[in-house]
Amino acid sequence: MLIAVTSGFVFALVIPLIMGRLKSKSTLWAALLPLSIFVFFLSILPEIQDNGHIRVSYQWVPSIGVNLDFYLDGLSMLFVLLISGIGTLVFIYTSAYLKGHHFLDRFYAYLSMFMASMLGLVLSDNIYTLFIFWELTSISSFFLIGFNNDSEASRKSALTALAITGIGGLFLLAAMVGLGHVTQLNQISAMSSLSEVIQGNNLYGWILLFLFLAAFTKSAQFPFHFWLPGAMKAPTPVSTYLHSATMVKAGIYLLARFTPVLGNHEWWNGPLIIVGAITMVYAAIHALFRLDLKGILAYSTISALGILVFLIGLGSSAALLAAAIFILVHALYKATLFLVTGIIDHETGTRDVSQLRGLNKVMLPVGIAALLAAISNAGIPPSFGFVGKDLIYAATLGMGDLAWPLTILAIITNVALLFAGFLAGIKPFFGKLPERFQNLHLPGPAMYAPPLLLGILCILFGLAPFLLEISLIHPVVAGLTGTDPDFHLQLWHGFNLILLLSVITIGSGTALYFILKPSENLLSKVNAFEGISPESIVRLISRGFAKFSSGWTRFFQNGYLRYYLITILGFISLMLAYRLFTGITLYVDTSTMTTVTFYEAVVLIIMAVAIFFTVFSKSRLVAVASMGVVGYSFCLIFLFYSAPDLAMTQFSIDTLTVILFVLVLYNLPKYLKLSDTRDRIRDGLLSLAFGTLISILTLEVMNETVSKETSQYYAENAYILGKGKNVVNVILVDFRGFDTMVEITVLAIAAIGVFGLLKLHLRSTEKE
Repeated sequence: MLIAVTSGFVFALVIPLIMGRLKSKSTLWAALLPLSIFVFFLSILPEIQDNGHIRVSYQWVPSIGVNLDFYLDGLSMLFVLLISGIGTLVFIYTSAYLKGHHFLDRFYAYLSMFMASMLGLVLSDNIYTLFIFWELTSISSFFLIGFNNDSEASRKSALTALAITGIGGLFLLAAMVGLGHVTQLNQISAMSSLSEVIQGNNLYGWILLFLFLAAFTKSAQFPFHFWLPGAMKAPTPVSTYLHSATMVKAGIYLLARFTPVLGNHEWWNGPLIIVGAITMVYAAIHALFRLDLKGILAYSTISALGILVFLIGLGSSAALLAAAIFILVHALYKATLFLVTGIIDHETGTRDVSQLRGLNKVMLPVGIAALLAAISNAGIPPSFGFVGKDLIYAATLGMGDLAWPLTILAIITNVALLFAGFLAGIKPFFGKLPERFQNLHLPGPAMYAPPLLLGILCILFGLAPFLLEISLIHPVVAGLTGTDPDFHLQLWHGFNLILLLSVITIGSGTALYFILKPSENLLSKVNAFEGISPESIVRLISRGFAKFSSGWTRFFQNGYLRYYLITILGFISLMLAYRLFTGITLYVDTSTMTTVTFYEAVVLIIMAVAIFFTVFSKSRLVAVASMGVVGYSFCLIFLFYSAPDLAMTQFSIDTLTVILFVLVLYNLPKYLKLSDTRDRIRDGLLSLAFGTLISILTLEVMNETVSKETSQYYAENAYILGKGKNVVNVILVDFRGFDTMVEITVLAIAAIGVFGLLKLHLRSTEKE
């Protein structure tokens, strides 16, 4: 499993080199990577069927419990097969769709990196590696959505998607940290046995909140849904792979994975039912009025994701079975419709559904694929979608007092989704072919074969659902419910209430398709409410925050060093003053102080005079020289107290500082009045306050009991461990070597900066 995950990242690194050396124009060979992963996991499907799961672990950072723990059960197997299977078809489709593109190698690199991230996400059994792969999916999807980076709309959509999903990533990290704190475990599979402990903890509500926010942002739930329609600016292979089968279902996977751990509680079920119901109805109704094929598919995808959240919220065995089936149903028909949309756009140059019709006459295989997908989307027998829709109604009807309200919401959603599916999968292909499309031709097999294969599977799994029942769906439901589920998938259940609801759905949706004709007029009426949409509200908040940030930055980062120092020293002074006021009783023991010698008094007088000249001198060079005198005075004090090494260090630093200051200031005017009397009074008062507080703090430190453990350790081990007799030097070079290295680096950077400024000034002078 580790090889399967890492192979995508390795492939992303080497494919630009491979494609640069290969002379062949075909890139079909790139599909071998996802195909080999698909075949590998398909080969171990019987083991999952027999044993329930496979767990492997590789040490990574064992000191903090972060290991590469992988857990393959029915749920992760379902997602792995979708990721690698549909990924294979997308890679094949891309070889024709983007053939000859200048950055095709870059696109494949992003695509394989995303595939590897998704595989790592659904296989992770460690809460922290789960977070890492979650973030990698956001980053790689950012590159894919913004692939056409010469388009402002693409860049904007990519940033919006990254911002929304990135915020969700922070919430996921908080949820994982909370779970780790409560359970004292890092392995997700081991947490299910502690479900009652977690639900009884005070952090349970916060963990749920953060986990929900992570899932809702990733899976485009209301009110975070708006990033998904915007992401349709990406090339069609991206929309197919990310926004129908994989990335947007990452949030669904997260909820499903933690259902045994956090589920079966009113705090879990209630919010998921409410958010899922709002999302599925809201997005399905929006899909009715869209004209752009990708827009229709985007909103119908959001609605389908809402259905999945809704089913997970119901939480019953029937609902979880319906969710498991619908994950696969939706991936098959929606990936087909996205690929078909890409072909239509590629050949006709438009995605406006009001202008498309009759395309069966020029691209019949594509029309067949679209028709099969539309039938499955509508839940018409003998499609796999019919099986999935029946299970949804069975789940809602089993909810007791809420059965009919929930069922009615499901019917409304399915009717609207049927309409959207017919609009995207049937309308462009039937009717009279417009004259401007007469010369269109069928694209190559690399483009129409993938959607045709997926469309056929939509019908095959409907006719023979037993192909999936025992081998795949049974382990999924068993993992979600923690029991051995008893169900039997079949196309025909006889005449019953569920069949009647299916007939009502199909009839109502079909009638709506013939009655409602989407148009610019209808779309404009819907767009009239755009001002109160979640996207508009979020953008308004974003603009307000940007203005606040700009004002904050201009105030604090105004380019004046003086104000930076005022802010820093003022804040420190307030903190010190508060600490001294609340918790320190000043006591000065004069008996422990030595008498001031004549030499010390002279040095102190020199320092005072030098400070006076530094503050009040009108010449910068005089001020710099006076600061040097202050530094040299400290050198003498160090010598008086038997610290010649410190004295030499201080002497070197002060000499260097003075020289640098003189070099910097040499070509500047001798004096410029940059502050008035009020500013100087303010600076003087702040300096006096800060100096006084530091003096008081120093006196207080003298009263503290001295602990010599640290100094004794260094004195005893300086020669033994550091092989040096000068304890201070050993500390700087050995015990705190990294600190010293960083300090030297800072000084070197500062010196380079000063040198660069000097050279820049000299060059400008030479030009003059």
